[in-house]
Amino acid sequence: MSELTVTLLRYGFLLLVWILVISTVSALRRDLVVGQRNKTGTPSPRQARKHPELVEEPAPSRPQARRLVVTEGPLTGTTLDLASSPILLGRAQEATLVLEDDYASGRHARLFPQGSRWFIEDLGSTNGTYLAGNQLTRALPVDPGVPIRIGKTVIELRP
Repeated sequence: MSELTVTLLRYGFLLLVWILVISTVSALRRDLVVGQRNKTGTPSPRQARKHPELVEEPAPSRPQARRLVVTEGPLTGTTLDLASSPILLGRAQEATLVLEDDYASGRHARLFPQGSRWFIEDLGSTNGTYLAGNQLTRALPVDPGVPIRIGKTVIELRP
């Protein structure tokens, strides 16, 4: 082999290693910064027209959620009282409810109050979050008794 061929092979290998390093750092960055790009709060008028379920409904007959109950999975029977602060769900130790579930991400999903309702949003998890059997693509309101599935774990809000 000529010296030129060996040099080109070395540069090609070096380029391949850098592509691998950059893709690994990018994946780690995505996992660590998850949730910052998801903006929550009062929906804009345009969002309210496109998604009327995001708008607060004055329905006094709707029961208020007071606690979070794990109904299936390794933590079955675990109960958390709901306050006015968001609840982080995932395997990470800083999560409010630490899920002992191999299918849950470190920072998997977030339950947060808005007005008199609770909303759930997926934080870019690998396996997704399901509300009543439908995979979340944006933050959605959660009514008491509607199952939320994260891997093998199912949780519900209860009055």
